[in-house]
Amino acid sequence: MGQISCERGARLTSLCRLVTSQTNILSARLNNWRRKSPHEGGRPMGRKTLLAACLALAASSAAAQDWPTRPIEMILPFAAGGGVDSVGRAVAASMSEQLGKQVVVVNRVGAGGTLGFSNLAAAAPDGYTLGFGPTTPIANAPYLVKGVRYNVDSFDYICQVFENPFSIAVRQDSPYKSIADLIAAAKRTPNKLTYGHAGLGSIPHLSVENAASALGFQAVQVPFRGDGDLLPVLMKGDLDFGAPAISSIVGRDLRVLVVFSDKRHPAFPDAPTAKEIGIATSVPPGQNGVFAPKGLPEPIRQRLEKACQTAVDSPAVHKIAGSTGAIVQFVPGQVFHDATAADYKFKGELIRRLNLGEP
Repeated sequence: MGQISCERGARLTSLCRLVTSQTNILSARLNNWRRKSPHEGGRPMGRKTLLAACLALAASSAAAQDWPTRPIEMILPFAAGGGVDSVGRAVAASMSEQLGKQVVVVNRVGAGGTLGFSNLAAAAPDGYTLGFGPTTPIANAPYLVKGVRYNVDSFDYICQVFENPFSIAVRQDSPYKSIADLIAAAKRTPNKLTYGHAGLGSIPHLSVENAASALGFQAVQVPFRGDGDLLPVLMKGDLDFGAPAISSIVGRDLRVLVVFSDKRHPAFPDAPTAKEIGIATSVPPGQNGVFAPKGLPEPIRQRLEKACQTAVDSPAVHKIAGSTGAIVQFVPGQVFHDATAADYKFKGELIRRLNLGEP
């Protein structure tokens, strides 16, 4: 069977005109299926089956052309008022203007972000439910949180909006003036230095443990519920160092010894990157973006990606994200997915090596 032509069969003409390029993709697949030998399970494609396929695609295409006809919900898996929430609301406002319908932010908080992503994975892939947040609940949580029922392929990735690098930081009066000083002290007195991070299996926790493994030092980790709890303890001097997000410490009286990122951070240009201090493979920074349930119609996904890119380029998003030290960077959906999939695999290997995962 060749490509479907709207000139063949009057009864199909009006329907075919509604079908997008996906129709011809299906046609090619049906053609390949028909050519299979009987031993491979192939059988001729009947007119009723073809008509049903065309009807289904026509309905899908018509729905995509009309979308959106009502407000769109954007799930944020963290509490209102934080950095991710602020950027997410700016992105939602920009996308509302472009799509002609309001994108309504709904905070669904719990279980380290997995509650919000679980809700997103279970939603209908019709373009009326989106998610905004970091990839941590996707790349880390399935290894660490019992009962997570989604994985890296449970979502359609619309675009990355920003990266949030993490660091090793100390008080200004710390005796450790450089990362070399800190590592030397940790090697002299193994498991004596203490450091704080934002929770077991979090990006900063994995970043420090990966660095310790690569560089041959040991320190005692102290988990907190987030940087909001960590920083007062670090500033008080009850920890030797911390692993906060750059977005949490811009404007604070802390010395950054290393940034877990591919490039030096403009807010701390003197702090070397992980690669510069000898870590060949470091834990990627926190990648944040827009997601949808798996199975989104391609025309809708493309419109969302375009709207997302425009939002990322907007002055409002740059202002809000930039004020926190986040690195605004548009990454298209497929590339965003591939990066998250690679991160998911890397995190799994690292978590198993550190014996952190669920038994």
